[in-house]
Amino acid sequence: MWNTIVNSTPEIFWAGVKFTIPLTLISFVIGFVIAVGTALVRISRPKGNPVFAGLWEFLKLFLSFYVWLFRSTPLLVQLFIVFFGLPNVGIQFDAFTAGIITFSLNTGAYCSETVRGAILSIPESQWEAAYSIGMTYRQVLFRIVFPQALRVALPPLSNSFIGLVKDTSLASSITILEMFMVSQQIAAKNYEPLLMYSIVAVVYALFCTVLSIAQHYLEKYMSRYVQVTGE
Repeated sequence: MWNTIVNSTPEIFWAGVKFTIPLTLISFVIGFVIAVGTALVRISRPKGNPVFAGLWEFLKLFLSFYVWLFRSTPLLVQLFIVFFGLPNVGIQFDAFTAGIITFSLNTGAYCSETVRGAILSIPESQWEAAYSIGMTYRQVLFRIVFPQALRVALPPLSNSFIGLVKDTSLASSITILEMFMVSQQIAAKNYEPLLMYSIVAVVYALFCTVLSIAQHYLEKYMSRYVQVTGE
């Protein structure tokens, strides 16, 4: 048993470094950009040209539908549609690209609600005060709102990131050679599925523990200027 553990663990760990981590990082960065853009559009209230306002409302409805769709359907089904379904209409991606597209859109839908809630948690009076001293909308966002909203959104965003690390195990279903698929292949050779799946579970737990520790210190850093009151 120990020989199996010693021989298999590095292979599973390397699959995590080569595929799981890049897939997670790329998907989360793209998903976060989608989330911020979606949240800003959905909370905005355009004024002026009626035609522009009408188009903006249509965009808000479209993005609301996107968020609803990806939050209402299983991630595995989304992966299958992008990788196995879209080729039927002439749209084809390799497995890694299909994984990034699906994970990014799924992450963007969930994180957009986190970002939207964090932005809306900033009192309206702070927007009004910033506008009263001549700041533009962009200046208010980047200097006043985003720094505070990011602190509010950090814990749920970190949870989404850690969850995405584990969700990448579903990528094995579309032939991405990440950690879980490697453990399946090894188990098919040595006929020890319990041992192999236990090893990959430990590796996932290791990755997520490191991220949880990083989240803890990042939260402390983001709260360094917050005054804690109480007895």
